[in-house]
Amino acid sequence: MIWLPQHRHLRRAAATDSIPTETIPTTMIAIHHQPPEPAGEPADLQPGQLVCHRRYGYRGVIVERDAECQADEAWYFNNQTQPARNQPWYHILVHESNACTYAAAENLVSDSSQLPIAHPLLPRFFSAWQAGRYLRNNEPWPR
Repeated sequence: MIWLPQHRHLRRAAATDSIPTETIPTTMIAIHHQPPEPAGEPADLQPGQLVCHRRYGYRGVIVERDAECQADEAWYFNNQTQPARNQPWYHILVHESNACTYAAAENLVSDSSQLPIAHPLLPRFFSAWQAGRYLRNNEPWPR
């Protein structure tokens, strides 16, 4: 684990934005810090970009972008945050875990640390780490 001044405190957080799979734990340890509040609308984030979740503080890398929420109604209404469905949503590999989350643009900010993440699925979806971001390969995200 990399310790930076802004990452001093750990917090146990429920992975409430996650899509359940057999490899995703129900809880995770997340590096917690207060990301800056961007002015106006969230930026259009891209695959390979590092992000932090505003509410839960975890770091991760975007694998895939959906123009709007593609999760079913049951999943959406079980999501504690319930952000608007009609905005970009992102599939994210969570740093130092096996978790993959699905989060709305309004809950994400760009992670300016430019530090790589650790996740077992990185080699499946990315070909390289370059200039503070991952280069996405052609492997499709499972639907």
